[in-house]
Parts: sequence; C-alpha cells; structure tokens
Amino acid sequence: MWNLYILKSVRFGRSYTGITHNVNERLVKHNSGSVKSTKAYRPWELVYKEEFETKRNARLRELELKKSGNKREELFKLIREAPSSSG
Repeated sequence: MWNLYILKSVRFGRSYTGITHNVNERLVKHNSGSVKSTKAYRPWELVYKEEFETKRNARLRELELKKSGNKREELFKLIREAPSSSG
C-alpha cells in the first residue's frame, strides 16, 4: 500500500507533500533532519494522508496536487475536510 501524505511545519506553517510506504517512518525521517528539503522547517506534523494500491497512482495524485494552480487552497481544503484520525 502506498500513501500520499501532507505534512505541516509546526513553526513555519509550510506544507510538504510526498509519497511513501510507511508514513510514520517517513515522518520520523523528516523530523530527524534526514530529508534535505524539509530540514530547515522542523518540526513537522502529519495533517493528511490518502492510501493507494500502487506507487503510480500515489505519484499521479501527488503530481495532481503539486501542479494545481490553487495548490495551497486545495491542500488546506483537504486538511480541513480530513477526519481527525488521519493524523
């Protein structure tokens, strides 16, 4: 199972979208500073996730979100509408 996930920087309010097999393990890597692109904005919290059967489908959804003209608004809509158990 593949997951699309959205993280939010607790201190800076930035968001990060990615895909992974294991969301919890990936969150630990983001918060430990192991991920160069997110290191400066730690700590991160998981605010949204979606599950997919294939990596390809997860990647297509990630690209859809990242290429959206209203990316920020769409991400915040997903976060607002997500059940509280998604984090």
